[in-house]
Amino acid sequence: MVSTGSTSQSVLTTVARDNRPRCRLCSAVLSRTVVDLGMSPLANSYRKPEQMNSMEPFFPLRVWICEQCLLVQVQEFESPKNIFGDYAYFSSYSETWLRHIEAYSNAVIKRFGIDASTAVIEIASNDGYLLQYFQKQGIPVLGVEPAENVAEVARSKGIPTISKFFGTQTARELVDTGKRAGLLVANNVLPHVPDLNDFIGGLKLLLAPQGILTMEFGYLVRLMAGNEFDTIYHEHFSYFSFLSVQKALNRHGLVVFDVEELPTHGGALRVYVHHQEDTSRPAGPRVEQLSTRERQLGVETLQFYESFPEQVQETKWKLLEFLISTKRKQKRIVGYGAPAKGVTLLNYCGVSTDFLDYTVDINPAKQGHFLPGVGIPIYSPDKLSETKPDYVLILPWNLRDEVVAQRSYIRNWGGKFVVPIPAVQVLE
Repeated sequence: MVSTGSTSQSVLTTVARDNRPRCRLCSAVLSRTVVDLGMSPLANSYRKPEQMNSMEPFFPLRVWICEQCLLVQVQEFESPKNIFGDYAYFSSYSETWLRHIEAYSNAVIKRFGIDASTAVIEIASNDGYLLQYFQKQGIPVLGVEPAENVAEVARSKGIPTISKFFGTQTARELVDTGKRAGLLVANNVLPHVPDLNDFIGGLKLLLAPQGILTMEFGYLVRLMAGNEFDTIYHEHFSYFSFLSVQKALNRHGLVVFDVEELPTHGGALRVYVHHQEDTSRPAGPRVEQLSTRERQLGVETLQFYESFPEQVQETKWKLLEFLISTKRKQKRIVGYGAPAKGVTLLNYCGVSTDFLDYTVDINPAKQGHFLPGVGIPIYSPDKLSETKPDYVLILPWNLRDEVVAQRSYIRNWGGKFVVPIPAVQVLE
């Protein structure tokens, strides 16, 4: 689950009075498009059966780049409260993600000597997926999670969790009660923040003087290299390179002292951050190495982004060619998963029940609903054995190994798995 900062300021900083979009970091007018994915619904607004005969809102899914600070971003069309107030994503449903987080917690505890004297606070703590590993080792924890339905799940596990959107106001409230984070964690939340300056300002306030902030987020360079355009949706307001995230943090007196490249979510970065005033941890060699590599790639030039639209269009054509040719052979195709990335992919490609009979998802909160925009019904994975499809399109392609291992039985009737990104591939 993700959290966002205060939205009162973000509307002013995102759209100028003349209706031109403005950069959410530096407020420059945005005029250059990276890619336009057309009109799309909110990716996590799953439709209930009783809503299927009512109008569904669609918004432009256009990606801009700021020519001043080079932040890649989409406009804010819907308030974070409406997007994240009641959320259907629960981190604990992915075994791959839990293994990743357990390894992180063990590593960071050892590296920084975290113990019972260290307060661990996570922003966008979801269902307690991460904090549970610290709590098991006797380390005090606190989660900040805006979606009450998700926060309640964390509390039922014994994870102390407050249900609030995060920004400078929430940070001040916590500090006023004596809470400062020795380890502050913000995984996969920074891209979901419409008011970046308010959010990062809150992180600065909440981090203890000698504290450490770690953040993970999808890596823009990997997104483009892997043609992962389906990870673009309205809930992801910003897309970060290493250089751009450093600029955003530096504006608020925070400095990256280490960075790791991760395979999660199709390619991500984990940055280690401290206060600019804290000189106890000099920047490690990986900071300069990745900064130099990005400059050599041309990440700070507008030309770097020019070929991306052609890549995206080619993937769309190839997916449609596969679906059309397969349906002409009278084969049944279904989806696996109901992730936000699948909503972007299917809406951009115009794929509805004419191609996918249904999709399945392990998350009960999504079952019985329909995918936004395309209206594809979502069932339990038990549906696969009942209907025995010829092809299963894995929409959360970043979890392909986990999905194939869990649902290997589809091969018993000759079924095959397919992944759509970076290009259509039938898994043998």
